[in-house]
Order: sequence, then C-alpha cells, then structure tokens
Amino acid sequence: MQPHQICLDLDGTTLTHAGELRPAVAEAVAAVVAAGHHVVVATGRSVVATVPVLQALGLSTGWAVCSNGAVTVRLDPSAPQGWSVADEDVVTFDPAPVLTRLREVLPDALVAVEELGVGFRLSAPYPADELQGEQTVVPWEELLAHPTTRVTLRQPEATSEEFVEIVERAGLHGVGYAVGFTAWLDVNPEGVSKGSAVEIVRRRLGVEPSRTVAVGDQRNDLEMLAWAARGVAMGNAPAEVQEVADEVTGDVDDDGLATVLRSLL
Repeated sequence: MQPHQICLDLDGTTLTHAGELRPAVAEAVAAVVAAGHHVVVATGRSVVATVPVLQALGLSTGWAVCSNGAVTVRLDPSAPQGWSVADEDVVTFDPAPVLTRLREVLPDALVAVEELGVGFRLSAPYPADELQGEQTVVPWEELLAHPTTRVTLRQPEATSEEFVEIVERAGLHGVGYAVGFTAWLDVNPEGVSKGSAVEIVRRRLGVEPSRTVAVGDQRNDLEMLAWAARGVAMGNAPAEVQEVADEVTGDVDDDGLATVLRSLL
C-alpha cells in the first residue's frame, strides 16, 4: 500500500474549541500512523504550543508545520526538545511596516510578535491561555525591531466579522494573513501558508500528489485544503472554507476528523 500524507489542522479540527483531544480522534490518528501513513500536523500555533499536542497524539518522528507555514520542524526524539529546525525551514519578515499600518486602524488591538522556540513579545497581556511559551511585554519600538515568523493581533471585544472588515480596510501588502475563529489576525511572510509548507514536506516524503489529504476548519487552512487531492472541511468550518473543500465531515465536537481518518484504513 502506498502511504498517504495526512495534514491535520489542530484547533477546531484535531482539538475541540475547548482544547480537548477526544479519545476517538486520538485512536484514529494512532491507527493511521500504525497503518503506515504520514501524519503531518499543520497549525497556526507556535512550535512551543504545538509540541504538547504532538506528544498527546504520540507523534515523535516525521514533520510538523507551525506558525501557518513559516516554520517546519523535523520531529526528532533524540533532540533535546524533541524537534529540530533547519535555517531553510524558517521564513521571517520585517513586522514594522504591517504593524505600523495596523496600528492606524486597530489602535487598541493586542499585538504579539513570535520568538521561535521561546514564545512572544507583547504590546500588552493577552487573555489567559491564548498564547503558550514565554510572554514578555515590551515597548512598541521593540515589537518592530526584529524579523519574525508571525505577528498576531487580537481584539477581544470585536466579532470575527467586524475584524475581517477592519483588516481588509487596512490594505495589507507584502505579507500573508488570515483572520481566525474569533477576532484574531495572524500575519505571515508573503507567499507562506500551510499549503506551501506541506508541499515541501510532501516532496521530502516522496508521497504522490494524488495521495494527499488535508483536514481543517478555518481561513488559514484554505490554501492547504486547495492543495490536497482530498481536502476536507470540518462541519464547524465557515461557509467559505467548506466551499473550497472537496467534502465536509462532521463537527469537531462529533469527532468529524475521526470519520475521515477511519476512511483511510
């Protein structure tokens, strides 16, 4: 049997919105790995926030895509942190132009600039449990000072729809971005996405394009779902995500991912 490359979003797909890894999903992931398929987690999370989920899934070798494609790590149980990353697998950009523009339209937004393998530099504290790793509040100028893999903005009191309208009005150029489930914006280097990163992984694994599967639930999954031979949207995904997918599975709270994975056994 030729293996599939199975690319899985985490929040809202593998994990419930409460952050729970349900037993049926964990068992289905273990089953497809045991059958010889390549499971590649592809998430907007930082590496620091992704590793505990990989451990819970029993994934200790292979590849994981983090920071919406800006960071690709090799899972290596012999490495001190359980993973390693090569220079060519990290894509950064200058956050100063985009943050300067966004501050004009979102002056009260919380800002977090990612520090690879460490955590985030923040404009102000984020709501509890929304970010993982070290979190250090710094002056605005320091947020602009260094290249980064990802910038996150959060407007806790806004709706996702309001946030989309404001961000589109900002007219961002030279970067890629995606608005999340809540009023949450991820900004990445231009041309970088989960889809671009999992394609690089596919070539390294030697998997045929026709043997690719991707499952996701949010706007930052659009490129990955379009890339896969079989792109599957979760039942809880917005309409624009479901429209891009080849099929729609059940809601995350109904173990929709487990249904997809079992179909590959």
